[in-house]
Amino acid sequence: MENIEVIRHSLSHVMAEAVLEMFPEAKLAIGPAIENGFYYDFDLPRTLIPEDLPLIEKKMREIIKSGAKFEKAKIPSGEAVKQFSQAGQNYKAELIKELKEAGEKTVSVYKSGRLVDLCKGPHVESMEELKNVGFKLEKIAGAYWKGSEKNKMLQRIYGLAFTTPEELSDYLKMREEAERRDHRKIGAQMDLFSFHEEGPGFPFWHPKGMVLWNTLQDWWRQEHRQAGYVEVKTPIILSRELWLNSGHWDHYKENMYFTKIDERDFAVKPMNCPGGLLLYKEKLHSYKEFPLKVAEIGLVHRHELAGVLHGLFRVRAFHQDDAHIFCMESQIENEVIEVMKLIDKMYGKLGLNYHLELSTRPENSMGSDEMWQKAEEALKKALDKNGSEFKINPGDGAFYGPKIDFHIKDAIGRTWQTGTIQLDFSMPEKFDINYIAEDGSKKRPVMLHRVVLGSFERFIGVMIEHFAGVLPAWLAPVQAIVLPITDNQTGYAEEIIQKLKSANIRAEVDLRNESIAKKIREAELQKIPFMLVIGQKEQAGNKVSVRQNNKGDLGQQEVDDVIKEILK
Repeated sequence: MENIEVIRHSLSHVMAEAVLEMFPEAKLAIGPAIENGFYYDFDLPRTLIPEDLPLIEKKMREIIKSGAKFEKAKIPSGEAVKQFSQAGQNYKAELIKELKEAGEKTVSVYKSGRLVDLCKGPHVESMEELKNVGFKLEKIAGAYWKGSEKNKMLQRIYGLAFTTPEELSDYLKMREEAERRDHRKIGAQMDLFSFHEEGPGFPFWHPKGMVLWNTLQDWWRQEHRQAGYVEVKTPIILSRELWLNSGHWDHYKENMYFTKIDERDFAVKPMNCPGGLLLYKEKLHSYKEFPLKVAEIGLVHRHELAGVLHGLFRVRAFHQDDAHIFCMESQIENEVIEVMKLIDKMYGKLGLNYHLELSTRPENSMGSDEMWQKAEEALKKALDKNGSEFKINPGDGAFYGPKIDFHIKDAIGRTWQTGTIQLDFSMPEKFDINYIAEDGSKKRPVMLHRVVLGSFERFIGVMIEHFAGVLPAWLAPVQAIVLPITDNQTGYAEEIIQKLKSANIRAEVDLRNESIAKKIREAELQKIPFMLVIGQKEQAGNKVSVRQNNKGDLGQQEVDDVIKEILK
């Protein structure tokens, strides 16, 4: 079986042939393989409707049954322009003209069945190899030719494709489950956060959302204090000179926001590091202070295009749980291992599994070859010394240094890059920071950039989807809700609420004149872990009937026992 990218690319050609059968006057644009499938852009005589997709898919299966081969040919560019122009395929002719002007004397075309298409390939050898793959056409969208709104709007058909029908079925089930777990929908049900047109990409946190936020932050602070970190806070807006010095102005400008103050250029910080370096330079440091671990939950802003904004996952303002560790070269291995242990401990608290990737030098980088080689080798040594399995992710490092990325796996098998450890020899040099070594000389420290949770906003979104909103009780904004069946239990409900709150349990009572079934259903929608139902029997026996989200009815229990269980 060919690799999945080749299969997906081949299916895009099959789809193009099927569309041409339905619409002989169709003009073809481009049709690449993409993540999980493929698409093709068409200029068609009428607007497609969803009902067209199963018809096109049926024709695709008929074409595949033919067993036709994919035949490659090289033809002179001028001849290719002529052939495609005569066939009315003006988009293909335009692409070939551009290739010809760029010096391409010949172009490659693929013939499969009745379709002849401009393409570099590769493709499967014949339709036989597509007979047992799993594919499905799923949606229609608009797309400008060459991505420019100055050009004509085309119609794009998206398809899914996997090596077997079973893999396609598994993917569709996973996607359906992902939709059920969508943090935007669950966040609204739990009354955690919202987004508004007046601030696109900027989350608004509600009272219950702030309870979750502060609980996470308090835990983060506790773990970091125990690990020897101090916490700082740096300004959101800093001068152009700082960002020029750090390299962000040259390497990251398109993602930044700018302003002027007193005729000087300033930028809203996209990262916390430069401010942390200014703090380091406030005084002379000694090797005796190292490792110096300085943490900041810093608010950063990054310009994201409107089309990529997505709930808490892709926002324009977020809080990064940064820390910068200043140390000597001899301390690198140990400090990297200590950070890995801290991340492992915190992820373990949430029951998260993860894998590691070592990301190496990107094309858009700064610093010498020697500096990068030394940094990459240092991280490899730390990973090996810690006995960690990892894979290499070439060219995906930060512009100032290589990094170890932590990719957590959620409950439905998706992976999310969260924690990272970045080794930086470049920034200390650019900012000319030093320390007094044991022999009294001035030396350059090494700088480790690291985050555990990453963006707080994104991490909360990931956790909501991982737990389908039913967060561990210690994180839940409301940990227990008391649900009296009638008004006769109001007094008893208030007694229970006071007991819960005295035990520092975040509790509410639902005194509305609604049926108990409705109260339970709404408490479940709000993902409250414990529901304490009280009726006449429970009140008479000084007990409560306990329901636990995702577990159902646990029966009657003593109030004190329930409190112990929640606290546990």
